[in-house]
Amino acid sequence: MSRAIGWLLVIALLLCLVVPGFIAFRVWHVARVDDRTTADAIVVLGAAQYDGVPTPVFQSRLEHAATLYEEGVAPQIITVGGNQPGDRFTEAGAGRAYLTELGVPPTAILAVETGTNTVGSLDAVALTVRDQGGGSVVLVSDPTHSYRSRMMARDAGLDAWTSPTRQGPAVWTRENQILSIIRETGAVLWYQYHRIVGTDVDFPG
Repeated sequence: MSRAIGWLLVIALLLCLVVPGFIAFRVWHVARVDDRTTADAIVVLGAAQYDGVPTPVFQSRLEHAATLYEEGVAPQIITVGGNQPGDRFTEAGAGRAYLTELGVPPTAILAVETGTNTVGSLDAVALTVRDQGGGSVVLVSDPTHSYRSRMMARDAGLDAWTSPTRQGPAVWTRENQILSIIRETGAVLWYQYHRIVGTDVDFPG
């Protein structure tokens, strides 16, 4: 019996090492993908804004989305994200205003001002895109966020691929990138756990 328990412990230990290692590799691998296939919409994942002004991280995502729009990747940009208690502006609204400053026509921007995390925002986007008769999106976020956001978008029923920004604080240093991979590995494990047990995902990012 003791030998069987020992082998079970070894297997459990290996799983604890292999599974996170595989997910970390997937986070790193998808972060390197820049897929600009034509889609129904470009979706900019929200980030912090202060009194209507996007943070540098958010600005980097929005500027990349504007470039994709100019290249004809999609006829519409969707900004997402609600607001925190006390905020006068939503992430989606701040993103829409910034995109208009970049020269994107207001008629080509749709703000989905719901959701306090990625999965909530993407569920709302999926409903919006389907209501418009579409089904495909290009997701714009930071590189290491791409794997999880793509997984969530596909779970919501969208044909989703990723074109992450390559500028901004999230990608400035190797240390930032490594820390982001570690954080995203934990976030993916958390999401997968909640999906398996059938509970709501409350991870903040």
